[in-house]
Amino acid sequence: MRHGEVHNPNAVLYGRLPGFQLSVTGRAQAQAVARSLSDHDIALVVASPLQRAQETADPIAEGHGLIIRTDDNLIEAGNTFEGLRVSASDGALRKPRHWWKLRDPFTPSWGEPYLQIAHRMLAAVNKARVEAAGREAVLVSHQLPVWTLRRFLQGQRLWHDPRNRQCSLASLTSLVYQGDTLIDIVYSEPAGASDPTVTGA
Repeated sequence: MRHGEVHNPNAVLYGRLPGFQLSVTGRAQAQAVARSLSDHDIALVVASPLQRAQETADPIAEGHGLIIRTDDNLIEAGNTFEGLRVSASDGALRKPRHWWKLRDPFTPSWGEPYLQIAHRMLAAVNKARVEAAGREAVLVSHQLPVWTLRRFLQGQRLWHDPRNRQCSLASLTSLVYQGDTLIDIVYSEPAGASDPTVTGA
């Protein structure tokens, strides 16, 4: 699951910065997803250590009488633009001193390597799968890690156009296993759609 909308009045790319909590809308999104999962057989709720993910996980865990477990492997991707505005009109990308960070879009040069993101996310999934064997687990993470893992599991190249991510706020990207074999990936938006290009989302 991707976390809900964040209170971000300055429209910065907040990345791993502390202190970014869910907005009123984000809390409503988390509650909506919790309601949609109320009849699921959830054995485990795991979240990124960042506040927005923990707050998103809370109503799901509470609804199933579970305690949220934290897994650092679910954290947001590292990014050298963290704390900056990156909008096209008035953001950091208009300043030449930042252009060198964009030299390699394939790794990428501005942040944590895509392959590293995919591997740590898969480690979190596999750990949760073992713990919740035969039941369901909910893992709350962030847009880029969720999308990178999905592309990795589908055998797609990891570099991509971020405007085309199918990973709305509070969306679910469900990995369906039969034994140890991944048999399906099901995407759903129980809290509604959102724009993947919104800064810092």
